[in-house]
Amino acid sequence: MKSLLPIFLIVLVDVFGFTLVIPLLSIYAEHFQATPFEATLLVSSYAVCQLISGPLLGRISDSVGRRPMLLVSQVGTFIGFLVMARANALWVLYLARVIDGSTAGNLSLAQAYISDNTAPENRARSFSMIGIAFGVGFFIGPAVTGYLSNFGLTAPIYCAAGLSMTSILCTLFLLPGGKPPRLANEGGELAHERARARVAIFQWRLYFEFLKRPVLGGLFAQFVCFIFAFSTFMSGIALFAERRFAWHGHPFGPREIGYLFAYTGALGIVLQAAGVGRLVKRFGEARLVVAGFASMFAGQLLLGLVHGIGPLLVTATLSSLGTGVLRPALTSLVTQNAGRHEQGVVLGVNQSLQSLAQIVAPA
Repeated sequence: MKSLLPIFLIVLVDVFGFTLVIPLLSIYAEHFQATPFEATLLVSSYAVCQLISGPLLGRISDSVGRRPMLLVSQVGTFIGFLVMARANALWVLYLARVIDGSTAGNLSLAQAYISDNTAPENRARSFSMIGIAFGVGFFIGPAVTGYLSNFGLTAPIYCAAGLSMTSILCTLFLLPGGKPPRLANEGGELAHERARARVAIFQWRLYFEFLKRPVLGGLFAQFVCFIFAFSTFMSGIALFAERRFAWHGHPFGPREIGYLFAYTGALGIVLQAAGVGRLVKRFGEARLVVAGFASMFAGQLLLGLVHGIGPLLVTATLSSLGTGVLRPALTSLVTQNAGRHEQGVVLGVNQSLQSLAQIVAPA
């Protein structure tokens, strides 16, 4: 776990920058006269680009290593934030999301790096580090946005750009280099299979090859359901809360939405740091997946029914608990049901399927 500390710091800084923007993205789009539909499609435009770039970045990283491609992804995120902060029209805001989405691969590349350097029996615990990073990011980032928004809507975006540059520096100076297992260390049959997969990554038949695997195909389907529910919440919660909830007589804004995210982030920290590893050992990943979906179901169902602040916190608690166990458990199961030589492409395909859900969910 100590050897994975640099990748944890990198993911943490990336998530921190990401969560600075989440509470205000839709409201920022409304500043350019965007309709709610146009505002939420900012998420879809990002996901469309990620759908194309995700598996390519994963496949290339299998050959050249995770670190170089992680740098490419981070530089794209940095440029995207700068363009977003300088936007003077809605189309420029979309351009910023296209730039970021076209190089989007930070999370899947980080997961591949963890998979390369972790034994199968320890992967759920290792992947929970990403959950901790998400929890810390969702706890600190939105709260900072609430404060920085007092200085203008672009202040948090510039801060996110600064954090993105910090992430690039962390990768350059803290993350060890090295490459995944090379073809030379594999048997002839595996080497042939890997060479074939490298060509087939540009063809949709490769996706169907993985989807047809009984266990792996089912796990991909579960991940799509999870991301669809999660993306529905993330892309619409700001506009939904602005219209449904009020604090001291004023509609929810970036500040109140930031505090809501901060609360769910705190729950994520507690769950990931104290519970996931022990829960996996006691119940196994499969049972945690069932429990996670049940918790998310209850939380999202109630969200459409409640009006007060107290009930809102209850629904946020249920959704956060479900999300906290689902991501590391499902990711661990996916990697355990794929060969070590195909970890990058499998996680890339998984990311692409998630992007499909992220394209549809906002609309």
